Amino acid sequence: MSERPIYLDYNATTPIDKEVLKAMLPYLTENYGNASSKTHSFGWIAAEAIQIAREQTSELLGAESKEIIFTSGATESLNLAIQGVAQAYSARGRHFVSFATEHKAVLDVLQQLKVLGYEISILDVDSQGNIDEAKLEQEVREDTLAVISMLANNETGKVLPVERISAIARKKGALVICDASQAIGKMKVNVDDLGVDLLAISAHKFYGPKGVAALYVRRKKPRVKLQPIIFGGGQESGIRAGTLPTHQIAGLGMAAKLSMNHLQDDVAKLLNLRNLLEQDLTANNRITLNMSGVDRLPNTINFRIRGLKADRFFPMLPELSFSSGSACTSALKEPSHVLLAMGLTEEEALESYRISIGKYTNADSIEKASKLILGKLSSLS
Repeated sequence: MSERPIYLDYNATTPIDKEVLKAMLPYLTENYGNASSKTHSFGWIAAEAIQIAREQTSELLGAESKEIIFTSGATESLNLAIQGVAQAYSARGRHFVSFATEHKAVLDVLQQLKVLGYEISILDVDSQGNIDEAKLEQEVREDTLAVISMLANNETGKVLPVERISAIARKKGALVICDASQAIGKMKVNVDDLGVDLLAISAHKFYGPKGVAALYVRRKKPRVKLQPIIFGGGQESGIRAGTLPTHQIAGLGMAAKLSMNHLQDDVAKLLNLRNLLEQDLTANNRITLNMSGVDRLPNTINFRIRGLKADRFFPMLPELSFSSGSACTSALKEPSHVLLAMGLTEEEALESYRISIGKYTNADSIEKASKLILGKLSSLS
């Protein structure tokens, strides 16, 4: 039996932590009650598990437990945040501001709002993914409902200055919606330090289960209102209806606890391994980094191999599992909209690759991966 490929696509998804699985299993077997069942112990046990997870998640984010809404994924969380704000505050304005390197879960929602008559301003970035803060200040108006920014880019690892974005937005009374999906487990995330009003995370990005996520909704200064986009049942304070998946939520809570407890050690390890791999790869003059510098996630490398398109190279390296960008768009066979927004040509974007490592990556895997990539590249020269 051949060895399993070396997994280098942690930004797409992470393996579930054994402690997370252990926390989930009781709610798939003996403690299978519905948390909305208020008249018996099966429901009470489920409700208690969900409250514990809510507290674990809020502690991770520096929030209050009542500010956490559980959803099915970051895509739903962002839809709820953006559409919920659009409907709840439509009397105040119909303008949103965001950036060209956002995830499609943001850009596609904004495109739908544009069809409905909302005004959308999508701002450009420079070659290193930096935003123009002066331009942002010009674009935010009295009728701007929200500025939407990811905390860390899923393709390049670029960390955005969300604190400064929030300060600019607040001058005009605009809310700030933040996609922090890629940041958890790789950097500290505190909603008050960031100054955000809504923030989305997803469990499967930090060693929790797929199919569960959370949306932080600020309750003070200001108290944020949301119009629900899913109706029926009144769960989650009436904001998000539907039977709560107790086992998945328990898993998210445990993943949040583990992430918070091990953040410092995990980041140090990731940074060391990433730097080793970058040094190896960039020793070849055909390989250049699309994103460099310190203001990026410690686990993400985005690079280009001059003259070698990704769809040609991947089949040559079955021993490795890495990607050309976002998993959500990998089936489209189109150049990354993130790299195009940073000024790469279509050809350069198609010659680009993303490696994202995680807490189960080790030095041996990094050494093998670099040898495989460089060896195969050498054979093609």
